[in-house]
Parts: sequence; structure tokens; C-alpha cells
Amino acid sequence: MQDDLVAGLTRQVKEEVVENYVRERRLLELQMEHLRDLARQTHSRASATGKRLGQLARLAVCPEMLEKMLGILDVKEKGCFWTGFLDEADPVEAEPFEVRALTRRGKFRKLVLQSYARLSRDMNEYRKDYDELVSECGAVNANIAAFGRNFDLLSILNFLRSLDMQALEMKKILGDNFTAREMAELDKNLYIRPVTLDRLGVPVPINLPDPRAVETAFSELADEVYRKHCREVAEILSR
Repeated sequence: MQDDLVAGLTRQVKEEVVENYVRERRLLELQMEHLRDLARQTHSRASATGKRLGQLARLAVCPEMLEKMLGILDVKEKGCFWTGFLDEADPVEAEPFEVRALTRRGKFRKLVLQSYARLSRDMNEYRKDYDELVSECGAVNANIAAFGRNFDLLSILNFLRSLDMQALEMKKILGDNFTAREMAELDKNLYIRPVTLDRLGVPVPINLPDPRAVETAFSELADEVYRKHCREVAEILSR
């Protein structure tokens, strides 16, 4: 009778441990799913901001002027997420530009300055979303680490054979009747890796200079582009 009581209590404790594992893991999976959704939203804003960079790059007209423009922006890394938008022939306008000036030269200069101002604004907004994602990622990783400390999966697997698993979800997640090799493999497969921004595919924002700090440089660049490529500039202004 006493042995049956001890066995029953032991069994109850084991089942509670498994139930806690399943519940906490499911909560963690929901947090990770939310993080992935947030990453997709952040990546979408990054793409919209990248189009702003493409719009600005189109105003450079030629590779030589584009190099000078990138020098003003201090964008040196090639082949990254952001520079991929430089090759877009005609990025879609997120907002129409309404620029007025007495001369075409002045209108083009204002167009360049306004294009950069919008890029800077959108990059700052993107940075806020990116920082929020970084914060959420850190919180989820802290929960992943806590989960790993609180639940020794191999110890749980070791007593699965003695449990009469009733919950289908437990069987699906943890299974039963494992060999030692299968248990080690399952432990490896069920290990939850920390989340990284690289895995989420979200680019780091560019540190752009304040529009007021580069206003003169962009004005001079716009004037040079106008002098050397007057016909191309006229076509841009006619759109």
C-alpha cells in the first residue's frame, strides 16, 4: 500500500514536470513567433527605406556622381542590404515630390535636398523599429536561457518510459520509448537556439548625417550633376 502511494506520488510529480515543460516551451514558441512577425514588419520598413535610398541614388544620374553622393553619406560597404537598392532603375515613389523654384537648377537642387531629408527621416524611423526589435530579441533570448536552466531535457526524457502519456501534445513534442541514442538526438533537435538578428534577416540601420550638416555638400553635388547631365536632369524633372 505504501509502495503504491509512493509510486503514485512519484508519477504525479513526473507528470507535472512534463506538463510544465510542455507549457513553458509552448509559451516560448509563441514569443518566438511574435518576434518573427515583428522582424517581418521591421524588414518591410527597411525595404521601404531602401527605396528612399534608391530614389536619391537615381538623382545622381551617373556612377561618378553616385560615388560622390555615397561619399557624402559615408556609405562604404558594398554588397549589403542597403546598397542593393542603388541599382534600382526607377524606385517607386512612396510620396510625390512637390518642388518649386524659379529655375530648373534650383528645382533640381531642392529635389535632391528633399529626397535626402526624406531618406534621413525614414532611416530614423526605421532605427526606432530596429531598436525595438533588438530589445524584444534580447528579452526572448533571456527567456530561452532561463528555460534551458529550468528544464533538463535529458532528465525528463529518462523517465518518459515509465509514464503513461495521455496528452497527445506531450507525445508529439517529447515522444516515448526512446533508446539512449534517440534520446540524445532528440535532445539535440529540441534544443532552442538563441535568436540572432542575422537569422531574422533584418539589416542594421545606416548612420546617416543630419540633413543640415550636408546641405551644402548636396547642393554642390546637385549643381554639378545639373551642369554635366542637363538633359538627364530635365527628364527627371519632367516626370
